[in-house]
Amino acid sequence: MSTTTDNAAQLIFAPNVMHNQALTSVKFLSSCFAGAVAGILGLENWLGFALFIASIVSTSFIIYAINCRGKPAKYLPGGLGELVNPGQDNIFTFILVWTLFYGAHLRLFRRSTRIYTNLTH
Repeated sequence: MSTTTDNAAQLIFAPNVMHNQALTSVKFLSSCFAGAVAGILGLENWLGFALFIASIVSTSFIIYAINCRGKPAKYLPGGLGELVNPGQDNIFTFILVWTLFYGAHLRLFRRSTRIYTNLTH
């Protein structure tokens, strides 16, 4: 039967793995929401990526302050670098959701402009 010290000595400690999965989910959702906001606002080029960077920094700061209590090295193997790293999957998710919402917003905007123009003339 294992004790608490034996669990801490294991390479894979189940509570830490669960915490890292939650961290991955928070970063994923942050990327999705940032992509949706960038698309709805119609941001293009560097402004969209600036919003992505701002969302990553703000999400990382909130996790740093609340969940890690200012000591990310205690909870994450990579420390602050692991916390701020958005990950390749999250960058692709951001771009996918950004283009999806941008296209939907642009199509809806053109349709509503056409309807408004027909009503006024």
